[in-house]
Amino acid sequence: MKYAFQIIDVFSSTRFGGNQLAVLPDAAGISTEGMQKIAREFNFGETTFVLPQNDSANNFRVRIFTPRVELDFARHPSVGTACALTAAGSLAQRSQKTPR
Repeated sequence: MKYAFQIIDVFSSTRFGGNQLAVLPDAAGISTEGMQKIAREFNFGETTFVLPQNDSANNFRVRIFTPRVELDFARHPSVGTACALTAAGSLAQRSQKTPR
């Protein structure tokens, strides 16, 4: 199976100047074991996997993995993932579909 991904330089406007982050914007169908293997392959500080919402209060779910473990929360991956989704238009599209 093929999955799209983006590499983001968080907290920098210069390529290769920020904190590296790999973002998989549509990770539905990837197992936890698969996510861990992908994060290990990228070998960045963190890799995020964007999944469909699991409650109506949220537009997406995001899982964050280091090469060794899954994290409950981390700041730069959360910011970087939000920026990647915004740049792709995913947040605007999703918020238009989700009644508040």
